[in-house]
Amino acid sequence: MKKNMGSMDKGIRILLAVIIAILYFTNQITGVAAIVLGIFAIVFLLTSLIGFCPLYSPLKLSTIKKSDNK
Repeated sequence: MKKNMGSMDKGIRILLAVIIAILYFTNQITGVAAIVLGIFAIVFLLTSLIGFCPLYSPLKLSTIKKSDNK
C-alpha cells in the first residue's frame, strides 16, 4: 500500500470523525443515521492513521504534495 493521502486530507477526515462523534454523544444523530455516520467516522479515522484511501487507488488519485511525501 503506497500512501496516497496528504496531511490536509488526513486532517479533514479526522475533523469530520470528531464532529460525527460529538453529534452522536450529544444525541443529535440517532438510529440508522448514527450507525451509517459512525461507520464513516471509523473509516475516516482508520484511513487517516494509515495514510491510504482504497477508493483513491482505482481512480489513481493522490492528495500528497511533494513536500508531504516522505
